[in-house]
Amino acid sequence: MRICLITPEPGHPLLAGAAELLRGAGHRVESLDPGANGDAGGAGEVPVARGSAPAPADVYLLKARTPRALRLARELERRGAPVVNSAAATALCQDRTAMAELALRAGLPFAGTRTHGSLAAWAASSEARQELDAGPVVVKSRLSRRHDLVARVDGPARLRELAAAWPQEPVVVQDFAPNSGWDHKLWAIGDRVFAALRRSELAPEGRGPAQPLDPAGLPAGWERLVRRVGEVFALDVYGVDIIDTGGGSPLIVDINAFPGIRGQAAAPRALADLALARAGHFP
Repeated sequence: MRICLITPEPGHPLLAGAAELLRGAGHRVESLDPGANGDAGGAGEVPVARGSAPAPADVYLLKARTPRALRLARELERRGAPVVNSAAATALCQDRTAMAELALRAGLPFAGTRTHGSLAAWAASSEARQELDAGPVVVKSRLSRRHDLVARVDGPARLRELAAAWPQEPVVVQDFAPNSGWDHKLWAIGDRVFAALRRSELAPEGRGPAQPLDPAGLPAGWERLVRRVGEVFALDVYGVDIIDTGGGSPLIVDINAFPGIRGQAAAPRALADLALARAGHFP
């Protein structure tokens, strides 16, 4: 089988580990950097349309979220190629407003989310003052991306500071839910669920390394909840960030398409098996 990785980082441990297993089983693994020819989102044909992509693969693994990568994935899908995850599912997980709307419509325990066109405009509004009077909030970039804005705001001074640094940033605002200060990082690759604990980036101590967690030790129903997220969002490889608001009651605060899933020894094998299954070859 021929497997193609759509990514600027084929050496990422998850991808490299899966590729090694696939090659060891006699399959061909290639990579395609969707940004290799420039263009972070402007006009122009995607690489596959110019013939610069590898020969058609049996399955494509989409670990990139740039506009160019999504255009490439859409073109591959149009030609009938299986792409994991699909371009539509990947794009949906970038828009935190659309993500929250779909999750809440589906009955998932997702954090209530309000959207504002710019951080500066919201910060100057009476609505912002009323919300802060009710308690801390979490402000996030509406577009999920590397080095985006995610911050806890406890009062007007902190809000003014963020608004000065990110004035035109479209944002979502969520009420801060009291919790232990630890995020449950749950990941799924096909039917496999992986878990870890990581100090929340909102905690005073700052984010630290993830601590692997046996999924069997999760509160009742959490694994089922993770799989339900995959069904609702049509995802095969994804992450679900959950906080325990008390007594094992879950609150989903973010969903990510094709996260890195580091520190999970069985993840590369799960990804290799998924790639073969989606290519129509069952190991």
